[in-house]
Amino acid sequence: MKTSMRTLFLAAVCSMFSASLAAATKPEIRTEDVTRFYALYDATGGRPSVEQLDAYLAEGSPSLKEFAQLRRVTGERIARQIEADPAMYENARQCLDVLPAVERRLATALASLSDLYPGADYPPVAIVVGRGRPVGIVNPSGATIGLEALCAADFMNPDPEDRFVYVVAHEYVHTQQAMARDQPEPGDPRATVLRMSLVEGAAEFVSELVSGGVGNARHAEWTRGRELEIESDFLADMQGTDLGPWMFNYHPGSDEPYDLGYWVGYRIVKAYYTQADDKRAALARIIDMEDPEAFLRESGWRPGMSLP
Repeated sequence: MKTSMRTLFLAAVCSMFSASLAAATKPEIRTEDVTRFYALYDATGGRPSVEQLDAYLAEGSPSLKEFAQLRRVTGERIARQIEADPAMYENARQCLDVLPAVERRLATALASLSDLYPGADYPPVAIVVGRGRPVGIVNPSGATIGLEALCAADFMNPDPEDRFVYVVAHEYVHTQQAMARDQPEPGDPRATVLRMSLVEGAAEFVSELVSGGVGNARHAEWTRGRELEIESDFLADMQGTDLGPWMFNYHPGSDEPYDLGYWVGYRIVKAYYTQADDKRAALARIIDMEDPEAFLRESGWRPGMSLP
């Protein structure tokens, strides 16, 4: 009887722990700003005025207000984008339909991250509607994703559900990273090609590790067979602060490779993780990285190396 009671007690404790862990790792995706935007959009026949859009921003969540302030989103700019590309705002509704599946898949990914990196925490993700860009911003208090911008970014990944899962997972990693909390702006002497590439490459690698894919699926096809060439060029540029050839260089409508710094940073991080015996310690080192030069030396990476 005692054994039976002990077994039942342990089962109850394990069940409570599992429920607690599931709750802790369940992502909170907030969409109230999207609901308000489309109520206004529908009420105005898809032509909200600048004044109405300014009110949408002013009455928005703290995430929307921060997004607008940091990325110069105004009622006038949203109105101008709606005028220039109305299909972007119509099509964005379709991505709302995939969010429940995205949330389920992210819960599984974050549970994996919690297992590998117990120090992880999960601030909320806010989905908002903006001026067509950027796709998102992130800080320790959470991530904010532009619904219309990410929904239109089929050049990154043609499947909208996969795109949202991998990009949001990528942004979650940024909320954990030591270097992302002290991210210099382009032009700052600290914003070297190496540093910025490792911040983004680490987020890509960890996203793939826990969710199954990277934010930009096209890097693999662009770089296949050109690894040595691309990475040798990176090695020559990595101490400089000219990010133009490597980061944030997508041009709408272009099919040219872009953001190759993300890919090289991913490869450096993967080289480090692959050769590490203690994978949990390696992941903690990746997320807590503060010295890009030291990490590069420890990684064992070299241009053109073969990786699994």
